[in-house]
Amino acid sequence: MLPGIRVHAKPSSPPAPWTLLGAVGAAFLLGATLGLATLVTIVAFVVQLLFVAYFLRHFSFAMAAFRAAPSDLAAPIVDTGFQPRVSVLVACKNEENVVDRLVEALLALDYPESRREIVIVDDASDDGTGAALDRLAAGGTIRVLHRRPRAGGGKSGALNDGLQIATGEIIVIFDADHRPRTDVLRRLVRHFEDPSVAAAQGRCEISNTDDSPLSLLVGIDYLAGYLVNEYGRQAMYGLPAYGGANCAARADVLRAIGGWNSASVTEDTDLTLRIILSGRRVRFDVTAVDEEEAVTTLGRYWKQRYRWARGHQQVWRDYRSAVWRSRRLSFGQKVETTMFLLAFHLPIVSAVGLVLTVSWLGGLASPPFQVDLFVLWMLLFLGPLMELGGGLLIARANRDWARALFYFLPLFFVSIALCTKAWIDGILGRDYSWVKTKRAADSEEDRPVGALSS
Repeated sequence: MLPGIRVHAKPSSPPAPWTLLGAVGAAFLLGATLGLATLVTIVAFVVQLLFVAYFLRHFSFAMAAFRAAPSDLAAPIVDTGFQPRVSVLVACKNEENVVDRLVEALLALDYPESRREIVIVDDASDDGTGAALDRLAAGGTIRVLHRRPRAGGGKSGALNDGLQIATGEIIVIFDADHRPRTDVLRRLVRHFEDPSVAAAQGRCEISNTDDSPLSLLVGIDYLAGYLVNEYGRQAMYGLPAYGGANCAARADVLRAIGGWNSASVTEDTDLTLRIILSGRRVRFDVTAVDEEEAVTTLGRYWKQRYRWARGHQQVWRDYRSAVWRSRRLSFGQKVETTMFLLAFHLPIVSAVGLVLTVSWLGGLASPPFQVDLFVLWMLLFLGPLMELGGGLLIARANRDWARALFYFLPLFFVSIALCTKAWIDGILGRDYSWVKTKRAADSEEDRPVGALSS
């Protein structure tokens, strides 16, 4: 057991349907006691405080990124001779359309072959994935592990099985549709010269921004997420997130903390929390780049982001107390981790803001302190807009992309709906089936891969 590593993967916290009933009951009780106008004023004040807090967070991240990200992007890699043994690990589920391209990209990675192995886990695929992997493995350059049907655990279960046979000191994870640049391994691995680093996260770019208007918006969102948000979290707090793909982790740390949590549908966020609570750190490398495909339809976007929201909200319920009890995090880091975990709750707060707006427009109550409605929503939208615009500027993206920023407004209302539904489903303990995100080339309907309860 490594010193300081005691935070293991655990089942998700039990459902708490009383949370919803308690919130509704408290609202009625306070409304009856204080009066509707006073209750609306108090709630509006709290909502505005949250909007201000997240606006300041967005603003500070954007300033940190503008200040240093461009020079870091242009910095050459320095070869120190540090070359630990690396196991590249990929979980595949019905990926026959991309496995040939995947293996070609993995074999092209610039790292000594004697210090590298490639392990691909076929998660009981029922298409041609398994046969394609066996064909590609015939030359002895990759190792293939076939999971039995109903082995369970989804992506987490597949990665845990792969970890059991991996021999590398550092485990580097990609998703099946990813195409890493050839220097990604060297850029990720260099961070592990620091013994306090347990994981390193690279940057993902969207390769199919021309496929649909939605895939373009996802591409812009990724620029903001990696070039501004993750960069800011590292620059200001030293707390970037482990993103689940195009990332690396120490094998001994993974084994010591129990591997990936198969009870979570966002195993990356769950692992991030267990790493930082164990006293280790994650590092973000803005120059370690790979490409992935974005969803192209609103239906697939909903399924993907619903999973993100459901899992992120669950991680909040699982670890919120541990964050504030931790002696390894500073007060500022505890505040930032809490805001990070609440990111998929903010659209729910926005839904409350919409209810308040309707009440004001309907004459039920007036805005607190005579604050104009425009100010309330300006604070909410301006922060993300700075990150989105900042990502475009830092990446020197096509100017035509900036015109697409307007279309984030309707996507914002989609986020309100899916995050609110995820929250209600989560606290009611409704079962959720982990669904693999379909690629642009996939035409079949999404099929659940494993049922989870909140």
